[in-house]
Amino acid sequence: MNSNEIRPFRIDIPQADIDDLHHRLTRTRWLDEVGDRTDWTRGVPTTYLRELATYWAEKFDWRAVEAALNAHPQFTTEIDGENLHFLHIRSERADATPLLLIHGWPGTPADFAALIDPLTSPVDADSPAFHLVIPSLPGHGFSGPLTELGWNDGRVAAALAELMTRLDYDRFGVHGGDHGAFIAPCIGRDHSDRVIGVHANALVTFPTGDPADMAALTGPERARLAAMGEFRDSGSAYMNLAGSRPNTIAQLLADSPVGQLGWIIEKYKEWTDATHVLPEDAIDLDTMLTTVTIYWLTDTARSVANYYYERFHDSTMFVPAAAGTVPTGVAVFTTADFAIRRFAEKAHNIVHWSEFYSGGHFPALEVPDLLSGDIREFFDGLIH
Repeated sequence: MNSNEIRPFRIDIPQADIDDLHHRLTRTRWLDEVGDRTDWTRGVPTTYLRELATYWAEKFDWRAVEAALNAHPQFTTEIDGENLHFLHIRSERADATPLLLIHGWPGTPADFAALIDPLTSPVDADSPAFHLVIPSLPGHGFSGPLTELGWNDGRVAAALAELMTRLDYDRFGVHGGDHGAFIAPCIGRDHSDRVIGVHANALVTFPTGDPADMAALTGPERARLAAMGEFRDSGSAYMNLAGSRPNTIAQLLADSPVGQLGWIIEKYKEWTDATHVLPEDAIDLDTMLTTVTIYWLTDTARSVANYYYERFHDSTMFVPAAAGTVPTGVAVFTTADFAIRRFAEKAHNIVHWSEFYSGGHFPALEVPDLLSGDIREFFDGLIH
């Protein structure tokens, strides 16, 4: 078999795997609730998690989700020795631009479902249209578990650029959030001759060390910098655990669907628009459970955890590099993002900057109209 072959793919989870999930959920050994059952300061409250698990076991319809996902053309190919799953959805517009959409964690290509029609078939004929390529990151979801170590941001970026080559896209745009906000600029820097532009949300920016930059920060920018410090000090425990002991946390998540549920739901609670009380107030419950179920059924907990380990142990990760030259657009969702423009401009060629006051870390799920509109606006300025 040609390792460069692109093969059609269809999700078809064996019923035995679904039955096993339901059995495990019903056999969960639950903790006793201690203290305020609505208090999230120590993690997900047991009462809330139990309600979600009951819904997951009794009402969540995986087969309906599976059918909806299979409505879009999907494929797999082997790149750098690993399987890569992706959606490839071509616009009917002759002038459509190839666009690579990169998810983060927790996330899957399903995150972008609400962006597909607005980007491939915009109502306004004057708006740009796109051929969409939406991969499952290596080691995530339907790309399946990785078979070897060493998959850091640079290696993932190279694999995704190779995917675009195999699809005969010589020039293309890139959008990414979370992990994608690291990977997309990496693709831009390494393939500046091919990348039309890079658009990102949840971009992480770091202080430059220049006293003048610090003195010029606005009040809202200082608040974002402080929030980033709070995240580093108290909100990054999940990252530190995965980045230092990936095998330990992976074994826990691989054996307990409720553990996987709590691990992901906590992030939806913490990183969505803070005006919402519960995560399902920001993101539909079935949508969140789709992500959890995909990670459970594909047994990718170890690969996901190892990705943080690779990043933490990548000697080039945070070494200052020459600023990227590819035009870059940033969408900042201020209820959850930390990005500061004067810092971003030291590392990227910023030509577009938008700030939104609703939506959080998952705008493709929370406020897809805002995100798709900003992507169109950014690339419209580059294409026309």
